[in-house]
Amino acid sequence: MGRETLLTATFGDQGVLRKTLLVLAGALFIAMAAQISVPMWPVPVTLQTLAILLVGFGFGSRLGAATVMVYLGQGFMGLPVFTPTTMPGLAALVGPTGGFLIGFVALAWIAGFAAERKLARGVIGTALSAIVASAALYLPGVLWPMSLAALAGVDAGWAGQGLGFYWAHFVAPFLIGDAIKAVVAALIVTGAWSMLSRKA
Repeated sequence: MGRETLLTATFGDQGVLRKTLLVLAGALFIAMAAQISVPMWPVPVTLQTLAILLVGFGFGSRLGAATVMVYLGQGFMGLPVFTPTTMPGLAALVGPTGGFLIGFVALAWIAGFAAERKLARGVIGTALSAIVASAALYLPGVLWPMSLAALAGVDAGWAGQGLGFYWAHFVAPFLIGDAIKAVVAALIVTGAWSMLSRKA
C-alpha cells in the first residue's frame, strides 16, 4: 500500500464514523499530553508536540492535520486543552505562541507525509522526519511574533523584536527537548511497526 500508516496497517481503511471517532480521540490525546510537564534543562517541556508527532506518524498527513485542527478548535472555543501556560480561548491565537499553535497543523501533516512515504519506519528515518517537522514548526512560531503580530496591531513586549530575541526566547531553549521528543517518537513508532510485523 503506497500510503500505508500505522492506522491503516492496524485497522485497514476507515469509514467516516470511525475516522471521526479517531480524530476526537487523537485530539483528546494531544490535550492530555499538553498538561504533562517534564522538568528539563534549560526549560521544562510539555508532551504536546510529542503527541502531535505520534498522531501524525500514526494517522497520516490528512487525518493527522484534521485531528490537530479539531484540537485547536476546541482550545479556541475555550476548552482547557492547551498547556497551562497558554492563554485560553481565542486569546491564545494572538498571544506570543499563536504562530506555534497554527504550526502544529504543519507538524502533524509533515510527520504524516513522512509516514505515508515510508520515510518513518526505522528509528533513524523517523527521528530525522520528526526533527524536520519540528524545525518547520519554528517558522510560523517565530514569524508571528517577529513581524505579523505587529502588523495585526498587537502591542506587546514580545512583538516586533529582533531575530536574536526570538532565537534566545522562542527557539534555543526548546531545541534539546524537541530533539529528545523526536527520538522518543521514533522509538515508539518503530516499536509499533515491529509489533505489527511480528503479528503478520
